[in-house]
Parts: sequence; structure tokens; C-alpha cells
Amino acid sequence: MKLLLASQSPRRRQLLAQLGYSLECISLDVDEHVPDGIPAAEIAEMLACRKAAAFDLSTSNFQFPISDDIVLVAADTVVVLDDQPLGKPASRQQAIDMLHALSGRHHSVYTGVCLRPLTQTITQSSNQAITHHFSERTDVHFRPLTDDEIIHYVDTYKPFDKAGAYGIQEWIGMIGISRIDGCYYNVMGLPLAALYSHLQTLL
Repeated sequence: MKLLLASQSPRRRQLLAQLGYSLECISLDVDEHVPDGIPAAEIAEMLACRKAAAFDLSTSNFQFPISDDIVLVAADTVVVLDDQPLGKPASRQQAIDMLHALSGRHHSVYTGVCLRPLTQTITQSSNQAITHHFSERTDVHFRPLTDDEIIHYVDTYKPFDKAGAYGIQEWIGMIGISRIDGCYYNVMGLPLAALYSHLQTLL
């Protein structure tokens, strides 16, 4: 099986490569606006499905020869605190504010995944293609963080491409996260055990 990853995230690319799949990344231009009234726990899966639906075989450029063993993988990760989604920080101050909000508390990380076998895309229009989608939740507990710790992390690691302004695999995760309930890799951006199980059903 070969995977087309609809993401430019180096973390997702690394995780899938570690699973041993042949992998290629593609970029999709998707509107990530979330309508009012969508529960925060459902946002990640909704956006992952939207990304998968945006894939158009006729206009997408990738190196894999077209075959029936290619699966498109689209994913999105959302950090949720008090039922409110935290996106990627737009500035240094916003990153600092997010980490202050997470300090000493627990929050949930949801990663939604949508799988779209390419063979179905070849034979069906994009709005008819069958997809397999799911989401995973991990609860993350932060110990209280000091101002110096937060500022050091933001200025050194510049987590502006990360939902919630942190990466669990980075320094702030090593010194600040006291416990997680759920899949560690889910917080990095892909719930690997669940993803592997779903991919096996497509074989």
C-alpha cells in the first residue's frame, strides 16, 4: 500500500514513514472555516473529510504511478480547552497566552483522519467516492508552567505551526506534561494504532 499524505506537516510525514509505508506528500487548498454550532470534538474529523473531498485526481501532481493500492490520508488536529478549540497561534503573544491557559490544567486533543482509496476515486466522481473516517481523543495534563518556561519555549521552538502552541515531543512536553490518557502519537498529529487498523481493513 502507498499513501498520499494530504499534509505538509513534517511530524505526520515522519510518523507515517516510521510505519514503513511508501509515502508522498501533496498539498490541498481547503477552506478551514468552521461553521457555528459544530461541537469542538467533531471539528478535526470534519476538516479531515473536507480535505479528502478536495482531492481531484485530474489536477493533482504526484510521482506514484496510478494504481489501486494508493490511499489518500487526510488529517487534522484540534486542541480543545473548556469546549473551545485552540488553533495555531498567529503571534508570539498568542502562543504565550495559549500556554498560560493550558498551564496547570488538562485539555483534550482530537485528531480526525479520512482515508480515500485512489481506486475508488478513479472510477467515481469526488462526491461519490467512499471514504473511511474516524477521530481519536487524547487527554493531556500540564503541570503549572512558569512565565520563564513558557517564554523560553515560545522563543526557542517558535510553535506557530502547532495547534495549542505546543508540541508534545518538544521541550515543553518533556518538562510540562505530567500525564496523558490516550494515544501519545495522536497529540503529535496521527493516532497511529487506530490508523494502522483502519488501513488494514482496506487491504
